[in-house]
Amino acid sequence: MARPPRFDSDQLLDAAVHLAAGGGPAAVTMSAVAQAVGAPSGSVYHRFSGRPALMAEVWLRTVERFQEEYAQSLDQEPDPHRAARAAARHVVAWSRAHPRQAALLLHGPEEFGQADWPPEHRERADGGNRRTLARLAALGTALGATGPEDRERIALAVVEVPLSVVRRHLRAGEALPPYAEDLAEDSATALLDRFG
Repeated sequence: MARPPRFDSDQLLDAAVHLAAGGGPAAVTMSAVAQAVGAPSGSVYHRFSGRPALMAEVWLRTVERFQEEYAQSLDQEPDPHRAARAAARHVVAWSRAHPRQAALLLHGPEEFGQADWPPEHRERADGGNRRTLARLAALGTALGATGPEDRERIALAVVEVPLSVVRRHLRAGEALPPYAEDLAEDSATALLDRFG
């Protein structure tokens, strides 16, 4: 009977998240991940074909988890104004609950070597982005957005401004203040008050 593997993909990816949060994408190497979990390097290569695949998986697992919960925050409220406020709050709340993953996402996929990712990983990233953009477009339709300025306003309200609240504190190595979700929600409300 085969012995179960001592180190699974999630353990290795958790170590990669920890490394990336502390030292940026450059800190995520096959040997650093192996060392972080006390595994032989072969365990990492058994799960990931090389560093591009590892970098793709650590980015995609993190962003897909965020995108899934973000979509749920939009879908839970039938009223588009409440949905927008919930989405703005969610960006901050998720970052508070997952500070290492949030710190990782601040780098962007390019810093995680997106240009070198295997095709299936690039397709996954594109698919997730398309689904998120479609949800934001549906929110815009529900709010009555009619042009580029309206779409920009919605993106600022439910993505960019909440991210700026998170980014400023995480980059300074600070915990998010207790009022951060309220700031994100208040900003979204102010930006979207033109929609009836």
